[in-house]
Amino acid sequence: MATSRPVRIARTPLPEAGAPRVPTDLRANVAGSQRVVRVTLVYLIVLVALFLAFLLYDRSVPGGTASPAGNGEWVFAGIFVLFAIAGSVLTLHPAPRAVEVTPDHLTVFGRWGGHRILPPIGSLSTRVVRRYPSGFLCDAPVEQVELWGRGAPLRTYLVEEGVFRGTLTNGAAR
Repeated sequence: MATSRPVRIARTPLPEAGAPRVPTDLRANVAGSQRVVRVTLVYLIVLVALFLAFLLYDRSVPGGTASPAGNGEWVFAGIFVLFAIAGSVLTLHPAPRAVEVTPDHLTVFGRWGGHRILPPIGSLSTRVVRRYPSGFLCDAPVEQVELWGRGAPLRTYLVEEGVFRGTLTNGAAR
């Protein structure tokens, strides 16, 4: 049996008590996240319905067999799983979880845990590609926004209306 040994965990130093805090504005992307999750669920429900329809059709045709291996049902099931995973990832990817605005940079927190640091929001150019009204897929309006600028390649995000608008608000209304 192996012996246990102490492990040192590196910790980031805390800012000094007298150091000025950088004002931040953390803007959650609630409506954008809600929309992509609901679109993904609709996509998966339709995909399952198509899979079941093809499966039932295969069983009901005169030449159909009872053996799943004989008619390629396992291959079709594999293709179904591949489409379900790929479609879900592609649907969920453009909506970040949150955006943090500071005076010197903008941080976009991605859906999968990563983050992207961009120049200040004032030096970025934005263009609304499409607006989605509130309704069945989300409770608030959502925008598909293109964001680019010096040192920031073109990125497209699906965000709640007004997330990339304006400047630092310190939690006040945007």
